[in-house]
Amino acid sequence: MSAIEIRNVKKRYKDLQALKGVSLSIEEGEFFGLLGPNGAGKTTLISILAGLARADEGSVAVRGHDVVSDFREARRALGVVPQELVFDPFFTVRETLRIQSGYYGLSRNDDWIDEVMANLDLTEKADANMRALSGGMKRRVLVAQALVHRPPVIVLDEPTAGVDVELRQTLWKFIARLNREGHTIVLTTHYLEEAESLCDRIAMLRRGEVVALERTSALLQRFAGMQLFVRFATGVLPAELRGLEVDPTAAGARQHLLRLSSYDDVERILAQCRAAGCTFEEIEVRKADLEDVFVQVMNGPEVIEGLA
Repeated sequence: MSAIEIRNVKKRYKDLQALKGVSLSIEEGEFFGLLGPNGAGKTTLISILAGLARADEGSVAVRGHDVVSDFREARRALGVVPQELVFDPFFTVRETLRIQSGYYGLSRNDDWIDEVMANLDLTEKADANMRALSGGMKRRVLVAQALVHRPPVIVLDEPTAGVDVELRQTLWKFIARLNREGHTIVLTTHYLEEAESLCDRIAMLRRGEVVALERTSALLQRFAGMQLFVRFATGVLPAELRGLEVDPTAAGARQHLLRLSSYDDVERILAQCRAAGCTFEEIEVRKADLEDVFVQVMNGPEVIEGLA
């Protein structure tokens, strides 16, 4: 049984086709990344998964429970950390978590609430009113709310957006522990270094479609390789080298990031630049990372799909 099964999900908002037949299967115990630029459809997909929106076509199931026809069990199996800071200003942190527990019929949940607060460094704020907390602390409470009923599937929608390094480290330590204990984690983030280090497998969405679906290591191997960064003091990149640019839209007149097949390409490229009258201010050979892969996939016409 899959932790999440998404089959041919389509969703339209008036003239916008937000999802164009998305299909994904996320296995039990996976740490799965769902990546894409703003407007790719990630939050729409999560909203359908959480029961906040309904798909026009297709189906979504959490641990075998359809999110429409068997919504109670589907939602019981799911914990979602939303992007937005949503909170009730009339309760303390502990009261908020007790109320959240009550939604799931958990009347004696204080031991787990204490453990969650301790792991998210919220213990000292347990009796503080929610409206008195900083943005970072409110974000921690949102995470705690999603975990308070010990869901086997946890969805984190931009959980570290705009928060400090301390919270990121604290959160990922706790989430990694839950994943080791068997919880399935689904992460959306614009911090691609987080996805690269944490996620076993990644799906990339572009304009409502899945354009890449592979293990993280396979994506890096397929696209990454090496790159040559050059910054010119004078001159412009020769036209015959423009096809090697990783992201032509981001290139300036003076600096460029070029794909390399091997180290042997370096001298050939530099020689062509010199022959075109270029002089160099900076030269660096780099190993590509997930951010580079992301740029290539988002700018490419093809769909890359592998289920390794």
